[in-house]
Amino acid sequence: MKLELTDEQQMIQAMAREFAESEIAPIAGEIDREARYPHETIKRMGELGLMGIFIPEKWGGAGADTVSYALALVEIARACGSHAVVMSVNNSLFCDPIYKFGDDTQREKFLRPVASGHEKGCFALTEPQAGSDATNQETLAVRDGEHYVVNGRKLFVTSGREASVAMVFCQTDRAKGHHGISALLIEKGTPGFLVSKLEDKLGIRASDTAELVFEDCRVPVANRLGEEGMGFTIAMKALDGGRIGIAAQALGLASGACDRAIAYARQRKSFGVPIAQHQMVQWMLADMTTAIEGARLLVLRAAALKDAGQPYGTASAMAKLFASEIAMKVTTDAVQVHGGYGFIKEYEVERYFRDAKITQIYEGTSQIQKLVIARAVLGERA
Repeated sequence: MKLELTDEQQMIQAMAREFAESEIAPIAGEIDREARYPHETIKRMGELGLMGIFIPEKWGGAGADTVSYALALVEIARACGSHAVVMSVNNSLFCDPIYKFGDDTQREKFLRPVASGHEKGCFALTEPQAGSDATNQETLAVRDGEHYVVNGRKLFVTSGREASVAMVFCQTDRAKGHHGISALLIEKGTPGFLVSKLEDKLGIRASDTAELVFEDCRVPVANRLGEEGMGFTIAMKALDGGRIGIAAQALGLASGACDRAIAYARQRKSFGVPIAQHQMVQWMLADMTTAIEGARLLVLRAAALKDAGQPYGTASAMAKLFASEIAMKVTTDAVQVHGGYGFIKEYEVERYFRDAKITQIYEGTSQIQKLVIARAVLGERA
């Protein structure tokens, strides 16, 4: 098994690390406290090619591979989870499905401006009664000539306020169940398309998480992604790739928290010596770093399988499950290493702790990942 990175992958990783350390890290605490969307640094990420990193240059992307995407996203998340989730959604949940399922007209109109970073896209699947059960869609799109008339609401939409276009999953034929779900690209400014509220969140506070409402919103049939009834398939394929992004985000958060725990352990003294010399602290740091390296291998394996054109859904579920679980454990232990200081906002580990929790929930909870993995294992053995 080849574990070496290519020169290009190392270059992208180094570029993302330098950018994250020099431009994101200095503002990460401030934008978290203020719940302020970082327009300038997100714009710079677009200029660096990070917002459509694995999309071919022909369609506005950087033309890199999924491994490079994962490496870069880890570095961004090491500095700030909010920047990382904006990057992940833009790449995995918006750009990738349009590249795979869209026609050239849709790629030119919707993919190019988003992959190049000039605009942003969002992915609207979750509803009040459709979270883990994504088949339970109630948003309805009724065909009226060359338009669909859309009515419904979507929750927890990352970049829902900032995006210029939303990929919205709707029922176009209720009688067909999940085979009656279709994907529509709905532009911001379309009459009947409203951003009704922003969520006040525990973590990733500098990214916007919005509720979208559609009231008699007329959408051209030409904006349908894929054939009618393909929406559920498109959503599941997008989430397979999206889980690589969230796994990379979780890995980056764990790495950033561990970095700070190690630095603190070296300088904080108790009983006359740095706490890094106490065996119990050493064991905690050993467990943290070992778990991080295990997660790194799972993330890069899933990304490499995607690049190779091999099935990667189970691998991405494994990466997302393990990386999100260790992110929560590592950030918790990083707070513990800091003692009382870990509980106050002056020290960054409390932000990493808050940001890590969502990685166990969005784009498929840890419990859903276990279900995906178990079904794959049982299917292989049946």
